[in-house]
Amino acid sequence: MGEWFSLKWFGIGTLGGFHWAQPYYLYGIAAVPFLFFLRRIFYGKSRQRLNVAFLAKEVKTSWVQYLRYLPAVLSALGIMLVLVALARPQLIKETEERFSEGIEIVLALDVSDSMLMKDLAPNRLESAKKVATEFVDGRFQDKIGLVVFAGQAFFLCPLTTDYTLLKQQIVSIKPDIIATAGTAIGSALANCINLMRDSEAKSKVAILLSDGDNTAGNLDPITAAQLANAYGIRVYTIAIGKEDAVVTQDSTDMSLETLDTEVLKDIAQRSKGQFFQVQDTRALKSVFDRINRLEKTNVKVSYYQDIKDFYHIYLKWAICCLLGALALKCTFIGNILED
Repeated sequence: MGEWFSLKWFGIGTLGGFHWAQPYYLYGIAAVPFLFFLRRIFYGKSRQRLNVAFLAKEVKTSWVQYLRYLPAVLSALGIMLVLVALARPQLIKETEERFSEGIEIVLALDVSDSMLMKDLAPNRLESAKKVATEFVDGRFQDKIGLVVFAGQAFFLCPLTTDYTLLKQQIVSIKPDIIATAGTAIGSALANCINLMRDSEAKSKVAILLSDGDNTAGNLDPITAAQLANAYGIRVYTIAIGKEDAVVTQDSTDMSLETLDTEVLKDIAQRSKGQFFQVQDTRALKSVFDRINRLEKTNVKVSYYQDIKDFYHIYLKWAICCLLGALALKCTFIGNILED
């Protein structure tokens, strides 16, 4: 912060920024002028005086006569600075380190055409993206990956703790990201397994969100669920959408979609996970909150304090003031009759 003889050590900002380890010494500063006032009262009458007669016209006022107060002023400042040093001004830098044992999570999101249905506002896909982003914000140091699927499935983001990147990838998901029509649930789950099968994390979780039956892909969802169980991966499946929702492709083409949940239930059961069904955005958020609690990460928090003392700065100033007061006593400023 600079050399000890710098006057900035007496700035209001500097003094106000200190943590005082023994602050009660600071109260003694107010008593120092009072003690010198008492000394003047009780000692003034008993001190020796040399009476010398002068004519009034011969008595002249000069600034030199005020120098006799310098030893007392320096002594008072020295005592005050000693009290400041005893109060131990410090700067404390606190550091917080958080550790977690880590959970690996892969989000598998259905982006098929039926996810554009508006039974969840503004539609199923946008609602799922928003809640998934909030879920990512609630995790700490967990590696999270992202898989999207329709008629095909592929990785959109590998396992990472860079949540900013992950959320950007979630936001970037568009309905036409996969041109192949259909719902390849088995392939999506296989991609989740591939991301985590070699991991040594204490907990591995896949969250699969879809609104339909398996209609595409080369791998049967039940086989994929059995593989997930073999690799110790729990699969939470979420069926999104209302029963018998109306799909509108244009103004003249309307069809009725029936939500098939049997496959999703079977996957959750075989992989020792859980199945959820949601019909609105609030319920979807509630499900992700519940998964967040079920797969809670044990976070260990360590606090460190870097303490730096600055009492020596004010002690050096105090010594200079007291030595200055003693030195002035030995000059013409001193009053030999008082000493």
